[in-house]
This record gives sequence, C-alpha cells and structure tokens, in this order.
Amino acid sequence: MDTKQLIDLLNQDLANELMAIMQYLHYAARVDGPYRLVLRDFFSAEINEEKEHALYLAEKIITLGGDATCVPNAVPKVQGNKAMLEAVYESELQAIHDYTERSKQADSLGFKALSLKLEEFIVDETRHKEEVERLLKGW
Repeated sequence: MDTKQLIDLLNQDLANELMAIMQYLHYAARVDGPYRLVLRDFFSAEINEEKEHALYLAEKIITLGGDATCVPNAVPKVQGNKAMLEAVYESELQAIHDYTERSKQADSLGFKALSLKLEEFIVDETRHKEEVERLLKGW
C-alpha cells in the first residue's frame, strides 16, 4: 500500500458518499404511504452528514496529491419504502466496512489524522445503520 493506492481507495469512498447523497435525496422524494413524512425527514436529514464526509474526502484526496472524483456510484433502484430502507442499510454496512479498512490503511502509511477522521465516519455510519435497523423492525 502506498499513497497513490490510498488515494484511489479514497476516491472510491468519495464516489460512494456522492452516491449516498443522491440516494438519500432520491429516496426522500420517492417515499409514500402513511410513513411518508417520517421517512422523508429521515432520508433528508442524512444528506448533510454525507455531504460533509464527501467534502472532507475530496479535500484530503487533493491534499495528498490526487484528483478528487466528481462521479458518484449508481444509486440502487428499488421500489417501496421497505426496499429503500434495506438499500440504505446495505450502503451503510458497506461504508462501515470500507472506512474500517481505510482507517487501518491510512494509519499504516502514517496518516494518523486521516485515520482518526475515518474512525469518526465509522461512528456516523454505524449510527445511521442502527437507525435504519430500528426502522426496519416495524416491517
């Protein structure tokens, strides 16, 4: 693992954060039924935190000498409120896994501040995952 490889992996994380912003925005607009207002507010509230993650990653990639991507990964196309929550749950699990790996990789390269910031992202994504778990218990 070298800095170039780390930058490439951080760009994958950035593409996932950009996707998450679009995913939450898209799902907030699409929810319907008796839980529409609650789910719309839930999805909308997550956008800002994902935006902050994306901004940090973009700035760090540039600081490390890379070129930050502006191309998001594709938003999972699903139908129905429960399927939207399940897709978000899977995205959060993936983010937790990826940031856990990235934190270790950053630490191994001596980027302690980056490693610690990614640990904060793990806390954020775990909180999101747990909220979605609780929402899904009602289905």
